Amino acid sequence: MGPGHPECPQRLDAIEDRLLMTGVGDALERRDAPKAMASDLELGHDRLHIAAIRGLSEMAADNQAVGGPATLMLDTDTSVNAHTWNAALRAAGAALAATDAVIGGEMENAFCAVRPPGHHATRKQAMGFCFFNNVALAAKYALMRHQLQRVAIVDFDVHHGNGTEDICAGDPHILMCGIFQHPFYPFSGDKNPADNLLNVPVPAYTKGMDIREIVETYWMPRLEAFKPEMIFVSAGFDAHREDDMGQLGMVEADYAWITHRIKDVARRFSKGRIVSCLEGGYMMTPLAASVEAHIRVLADL
Repeated sequence: MGPGHPECPQRLDAIEDRLLMTGVGDALERRDAPKAMASDLELGHDRLHIAAIRGLSEMAADNQAVGGPATLMLDTDTSVNAHTWNAALRAAGAALAATDAVIGGEMENAFCAVRPPGHHATRKQAMGFCFFNNVALAAKYALMRHQLQRVAIVDFDVHHGNGTEDICAGDPHILMCGIFQHPFYPFSGDKNPADNLLNVPVPAYTKGMDIREIVETYWMPRLEAFKPEMIFVSAGFDAHREDDMGQLGMVEADYAWITHRIKDVARRFSKGRIVSCLEGGYMMTPLAASVEAHIRVLADL
C-alpha cells in the first residue's frame, strides 16, 4: 500500500515470529497459497472489476519501470502496485484451497494468514485495503463447487464487512453474523437489508465481556437454527483494545472465547469444518498474540 501504511508486510512477519517463538508453528501443517482462477473470482465479483484490478496492477508496473510512482491510489486508503494482482489472487486462492482441503477431509480446519484482506471488497469495488473478498468467495465456492447447502460467515473485525454483505445478501444458503464498531468506517451495517444477515453494531469502547454476551444472545441462536455445514471466519483483530485503528476493548482471551463458540457450532453441525482468513489487525504485538490465541483454539493446542 506504500510507505507508512498500516496494511503492511510486517503484519505477517509479526504473526510468523510469534508462532515460531511460542512453538505453535511447530504443530501446524503449512501450505503455500495457489492463485485463484478467474472463474472462481467470478463467483463473487463482476468481470469488469476483476479486469480492472489486473489492468491497474499492470499499469503500476509500467509506471514504475519508467521511473514513475510505484503505487496508484484507488481511494484515500487503498492503492495498487505491480504486485497487487498476484498478491490478491493468492489471498483468495488460499481461502479456496483451504476450503478444498477441509471439505476433502485433509484437515479439520484452516487459518489463512493472507494479505491483502478482503471483507470490504464488494462485487464491483475495491476499498478499505481489500481487492477480492476472500471469505465471501470461499463461501460461494463451497456452495457452488462442493454442493454444500448451508454455510455461515462470522466476522468479528472492528469494521463492518460491507463487501461480504454486498456479495451474500439475500442468499438463503449463507448466514452472515457480524459484530463491529458503529458509527465507523465504512459507515454501514446498522441495518439488515436481508434476512440472512445478522449485523450487530456496537458503540466505541464496548468491552470484550459485552461482546461475548452479544455473541451468546444473538449469534448463537441463529447459527444453531441455521445448522451450517461449514463456517467461514473473517478474522479481524483490530477490535483489540491496544489497536488504535478502532476503539473497541477486546483482548486475546475474548478472541479465544469466540473461536471456542464458533468451534462448538462447527463440531455439532459442520463436521468441525472451519476456514478462517485474516482481515484486520494493525498493531503488531496484539495482532500476533490474538492470532496465536485464535489458532491455539482451532488446533486444540
